[in-house]
Amino acid sequence: MVAANIVYAKLTGQTKNREEVIAHFQEGDAKVFLISLKAGGTGLNLTAADTVIHYDPWWNPAVEQQATDRAYRIGQDKPVFVYKLITEDTVEEKILKLQEKKQMLANGLYSETGAQEGVRFSSEDLLDLLKPLEQ
Repeated sequence: MVAANIVYAKLTGQTKNREEVIAHFQEGDAKVFLISLKAGGTGLNLTAADTVIHYDPWWNPAVEQQATDRAYRIGQDKPVFVYKLITEDTVEEKILKLQEKKQMLANGLYSETGAQEGVRFSSEDLLDLLKPLEQ
């Protein structure tokens, strides 16, 4: 596919020719690979990737980390840069903050200092997440 003179490949849940689309990117025919997190969740090895951009955060930071890891596979011979695009004062920004707290909580479960510090997700955190965005 071509848009704005940029050749790209796209992998979603509706993609019928998954292997062909992946090969199109891996072989250098497409410079950009657009992947939904769900479609890219299994059997994907992108050693041709040098940049990962997340623009729609998920509640679970492990899912995004797994997507990033798809570019850090055996055979990767170049650095990979990861960017996360977030718009201010949006639900996505709130999700990012929630992800950070969730990661702190997960990290705290596996360390003595974290457990002692009592990292928690409070009812105030939940209410803050659900309150309307300011106009």
